[in-house]
Amino acid sequence: MDLKDTFRYLVGAYYGVSEMDNYELKEYVLKDIEEYIKSFILENPIKDFDYRSEASLVNDELSLKTKLQDSLIVLPKVNASMELILLVKARLKEIREEEIGM
Repeated sequence: MDLKDTFRYLVGAYYGVSEMDNYELKEYVLKDIEEYIKSFILENPIKDFDYRSEASLVNDELSLKTKLQDSLIVLPKVNASMELILLVKARLKEIREEEIGM
């Protein structure tokens, strides 16, 4: 996985968590993910890469399912609560059930 893909899944995770309206502490987790992304950018600068434009594309073009899957990768890295991880997994299960028509 290259740096651009890593940036994309970090941003996808941010937007996935932002969709978790039933989690009262999501603003704190979003701040932690935001700081993690900033740290990643500082440690791994990507030449000739428009971060804002790419973040906008991720938000607009990735499905909620993909964003939530990305968040399952990132949440342990920012020490998010197990409650949020379980809520994300439950939401993914709902999406899968909707996809297969249950």
